[in-house]
Amino acid sequence: MIVSTKLHIPLMRNSLVSRPRLMRKLNKGLEAKLTLVSAQAGYGKTTALSEWVKQCSALVAWVSLDKQDNDWIQFWSYVTASIQERVPGFGKTVWSLLEKGASVSLEPTITALLNELNRLNSELVFILDDYQFIELPAIHNSLIYLLEHLPPHIHLYIASRTDLAIPTARLLAKGELHRIIMQDLRFQLDEGLVFFRDTTDLLLTKEQVTQLFHQTEGWISGLQLAAISLKRSDNIAESIHQFSGQQHHISDYLLEEVLHHQSEQMRAFLLETSILSRMNRSLCQAVTAQMDSQEQLERLEQLNLFIIPLDDQRNWYRYHHLFSDFLQRILSRTDPEKWVQAHIHAAYWLENHGFDEEAVEHFLEGKQYADAVRLIEKNLHTLVQSKNVVLIRWVSVLPENSFAEKPMIELFYISILLGVGQWKAAFKRVEQATIRFQALQGKWTDAEWNQAMGNIYFFCAITSYLQKDLERTSDYFELEERYMPEGSYFQTMGCNRYQVYDSFDDLLVHINDFHAADAFLLKWIKVWENKKEYPFIGFLYASYSKLLYEWNRLDEAEVYANKVLGRKDMLPFARILMQIAISSSRIQQTKGNPNRALELLEQLKSQIDSPDYELFMLKIEAEQACLSLQQGSFQYALDWLQRCGLAHTDEVSLNRMAEHLSLARVLAECERIGEAMYLLERLYRLLCKEDRLRDRIKVLILQSLTLHRSGQTEAALDQLETALHLAEPEGYIRSFIDEGPMMAEMLSAYLKVLQGSRLRNTPSVSLVYVKQLLQALNSPMKEEQSVKATLTEQEMRIIKLIEKGLSNKQIAEQVYVTGETVKSHIKNMYRKLNANSRVQVLQQAKDLGLL
Repeated sequence: MIVSTKLHIPLMRNSLVSRPRLMRKLNKGLEAKLTLVSAQAGYGKTTALSEWVKQCSALVAWVSLDKQDNDWIQFWSYVTASIQERVPGFGKTVWSLLEKGASVSLEPTITALLNELNRLNSELVFILDDYQFIELPAIHNSLIYLLEHLPPHIHLYIASRTDLAIPTARLLAKGELHRIIMQDLRFQLDEGLVFFRDTTDLLLTKEQVTQLFHQTEGWISGLQLAAISLKRSDNIAESIHQFSGQQHHISDYLLEEVLHHQSEQMRAFLLETSILSRMNRSLCQAVTAQMDSQEQLERLEQLNLFIIPLDDQRNWYRYHHLFSDFLQRILSRTDPEKWVQAHIHAAYWLENHGFDEEAVEHFLEGKQYADAVRLIEKNLHTLVQSKNVVLIRWVSVLPENSFAEKPMIELFYISILLGVGQWKAAFKRVEQATIRFQALQGKWTDAEWNQAMGNIYFFCAITSYLQKDLERTSDYFELEERYMPEGSYFQTMGCNRYQVYDSFDDLLVHINDFHAADAFLLKWIKVWENKKEYPFIGFLYASYSKLLYEWNRLDEAEVYANKVLGRKDMLPFARILMQIAISSSRIQQTKGNPNRALELLEQLKSQIDSPDYELFMLKIEAEQACLSLQQGSFQYALDWLQRCGLAHTDEVSLNRMAEHLSLARVLAECERIGEAMYLLERLYRLLCKEDRLRDRIKVLILQSLTLHRSGQTEAALDQLETALHLAEPEGYIRSFIDEGPMMAEMLSAYLKVLQGSRLRNTPSVSLVYVKQLLQALNSPMKEEQSVKATLTEQEMRIIKLIEKGLSNKQIAEQVYVTGETVKSHIKNMYRKLNANSRVQVLQQAKDLGLL
C-alpha cells in the first residue's frame, strides 16, 4: 500500500529566512546527476529542499523515507509512485515488474524505470528525503546502476544524516556529483540576525545574536530551540550564557526546557505520539485517549514545535526527527509501561485501517508477539514474494516460542534464508526447527505433523546438500518420502523465478565428486520417475544428463534430457526448462546436429514465461554466443559482446558465472588476450574460494587455450596440466574435447613432454588419461575435415577475407586485430596447409572444400 502523504512535499511556515546563497547551491544540482545534501539532524535539510522546490522550474517528485522503506520492492515502488504523481501514466512497465515480486537482479526493473525516464520530455528532479533509513545493499546497488545510466535531464537529490553507502568517487570525478554539506546548510551570521529579527518576537542585540550564533555554530534547530526557550526567560543574558557545550548537550537541554514549559496534557500528548512515524487526529486519539487531538496538533504547529504537516488539508503530520528521537528517549526511560501501551494502541489502530506492516512494527515494539505472529501469518505469501528482507528482520527478533506452533512461518523463513544465501543461519534454524517439530507430535493432527516433518526433512536434505554431504542428503530425502510422498511445496517454490545461486539447479556446479553424484542422482531418479506430478525431478534429470554428457555418454545423456521434454508438469518452471534445454543443445551440437542445437535455444526463449524473463535471456544469449563460436558464426558472438553489457573489469560473481565464462571465451577469440586473462584470473580465485571444481576446470582450460593462442606455450601447458590433474579422478572428457583442434594440439604437446619426462615436477596426470582424451578427439575423419579442424575460427575468417582480395591492413580492421596478428595467422595457415603464398593457401582451401 502506497501512503500518499509520503509523496507530498513537506509544507513549511511562510516566515522563513530567505537563503539565496543556499538556493543557488541547490540550483547547481541541476547540472549534475546526483546532489547529496548531508548533515546531522536539525540543519534544515528538508526545509531547504522544500523551499528550493517552490522556485525550481523542473518537475519535482518527492519521497519521505522511513525504516519501512528499507525493502527493495517498497523503495522502488515509492520512487515510481512519486514520479507518477507528477507525470500521469508514468511507470506502467515498472509496476508490472514490481508487482510480480522480488527478483534477484535489479537490472530489469531499473532498466524499465530508466527507459521510462528517458522518454520524458521535460526535466525532472526526484528527491529522496531521510535516506539514512536505507541500509539494504540491494537498494544501494540498484541506485548505483540507476545513476550510471541516468538520462541527462533527470536529477536525483538525496537528503541524509549520513554519507551515502555507495561509491561516489567516479561520479565526483566526472562532475556528476554535487555536494551540499553541513557548512553550506548552517546559518551565516547575517541569516541568524534575520532569523531573530523576522521570525521571533525577541528583541535581541546584535552582540547577543552573535553570541548565540557562535555557541550553536549556526545550527538552525539550536537557534530555533534557543528562541523558544528565551521567550520564557526572565534574564535573557544569563540564559544565553548557559547555552554552551556540545551540540547534543545543547539540544537535550533546550528540548527539556521546551517540554517542561508545556501543560501536563500537552507533555503526555507529545511523549505518547512520539512513537508514530506519521499521525492524524484519529490515530493520536487511539494512542493518547485525548479527544481534542486535532486541536493539539494545530496548537503544536502554531507554536512551531518541530511538527511538519504532510498534506495541504493538515490531516497528517510528523515530528521533526530530532524532536521525536528526544521524546522517545524520555518516554522509554521514564515510563516504560506507557511506551508499551502507546505502541499497542497504535498497532491496533493501524491494523484496523489496513496498515498491517506498520502494525507489526508496533506490536513488536510493544512485545505483543502473538499479534505480530498473527499478522505475519496472515500476510505470509505476500511477505515471502515481495518483503523477504522485512520478514527476516521480524522473525529474527521474535522469541522462538511465539511461533513454535506455526510451522509455516518457520519454513518460509528458512526458505528465504536459503534463497538469499544466508546458509549458516539457515542450517542453524533447520536444526532447531527439526527438534521443535519432533517434540510437537501428538499436539497436532497426524496430517499436520506429517506435513511439517516432511517439509523440515526436505530442508534438512537441502542443507546437507549445501554442505556437499550426499549421503546425509539421501537419508533426509528418505525421511521426506516417508512423511510426504507427494513432495514438499518448497521443492518447486520459486522455480519460475531466476535464482542467484545455481547450486540448487545444477548439482554438478556444487558437488565435486562426480562418482558420488552419479550414484545419488540415479537412485533418486528411479524413486521419483514414476510420479505423475513431481517436477522437482527435472533438476535431477538435467544434472544427470550433464554428467553423462561430460563422460561422453551422449546417447544416454540425450535419453535423460528427453525425459524432461516429454513431461507437462515441468513446463511452468523456467529454471528447469533452461537447464535441460542448454544440456540438450550441447548434446545436439556434439552429435552433428547444429541446426537442432540452435533451434532448442531459440525455442527456450519462447517457452519461458517468468517475471524474470530478461534475466533468463542473459544466460541463454551467453550460451548462444558460445554455440555460435563452435559453429563458426563469429559475427553473432561479436554482436553479443557489444550488447551484453558485460566488461572484463566487472565484479565477478557466482550468479553470473556462465556469462563471465562466455565473455572470456569471446574476448579470447577476438584476440583481446589481456582482458580475457584478467577476467579468468579473478574467476579462478573466486571459484577456489567457493570450492567449485567443475567451473575451476573450465577456467583453467580457457586460460590454457588463451595462453596458447598468444604464443605462451609453456605457461599454457602448465595450466592444462593443472586442469588435467583436477579432472582425471572425476573422469572429465567433454570439457576438454569440446575445445577441438587447438586442444588436440596442446594435448599432443603435453603428451610429448610427459613421455619425455621433461616436466619439472613428478607427473600428476596419467599417460592413459591423456591418450584417452586424444583418442576421443581424433576419431576418424576425412582429410579435409582434419585440416579444417586444425584451422581456428579466426584463421577460417581470414582465408575468406583473403579470397575477397583484402590486404593485411583491411583484414585487421575486419577481424578487430592488429596487422602483426594477421601476419602471424597467415604464417600458421601456410604451415597447416603446406603453402608458401596467398595463392597456394586459396588453392589448397578450395581443393579441401573449405571455400
